[in-house]
Amino acid sequence: MTRKSAQLDDQLHDYLVEHGARPDELQRELIADTARLWPDSAEMQISPEQGSLLTLLAKSVRAGTAVEVGTFTGYSALAIARGLNRDGRLLCCDISTEYTDVARDYWRRAGVEERIELRIAPALRTLRALDPEPTIDLSFVDADKESYIAYWNELVPRTRPGGLLVVDNVLAGGRVLSEQHDPTAHAIHEFNRYVLRDHRVELTMLPISDGITLARKL
Repeated sequence: MTRKSAQLDDQLHDYLVEHGARPDELQRELIADTARLWPDSAEMQISPEQGSLLTLLAKSVRAGTAVEVGTFTGYSALAIARGLNRDGRLLCCDISTEYTDVARDYWRRAGVEERIELRIAPALRTLRALDPEPTIDLSFVDADKESYIAYWNELVPRTRPGGLLVVDNVLAGGRVLSEQHDPTAHAIHEFNRYVLRDHRVELTMLPISDGITLARKL
């Protein structure tokens, strides 16, 4: 046994998905369509284990209000929407109609379209226009890394005590260890340093996919 998290090869990852994060037929089709339509960008789609985690987290906090920053082709939004309360709502922030047109189709087919509001606009503009009261139960950030701190500072005050914030790609493909000459990795490193000192939350960093930070609002 080891005291550190496993580095998964393809075979072990397949085992993990099969035994704990198995996507259904519709999700598998969305994964395949994303890879077919945008082979050079498909890595932006979250992994199946991240999807199942988001569904469980939404159910765990009985999420009625959720926010997503960065939607791509809709896999993560689908996962969150499936975990919402019956009358729950998810606000998705993105700037691409090309990607999100695919997302809308899959949300419709999954029967969660009515739970999701998609706003095509710069995410900071959308977030700053939200009610400042702390009503968000769950948020997920997976967008341009240079804006992570700005997104965080809009979301944390609007998150209710006990609500959760989930932030993707916090390991930057391992480049956070040598981030000085990589603007994206540097932005992630600065974000990680920033949230570590944020006394509004308690958090942990998990080695799931490219790393996620999971924070609970105090």
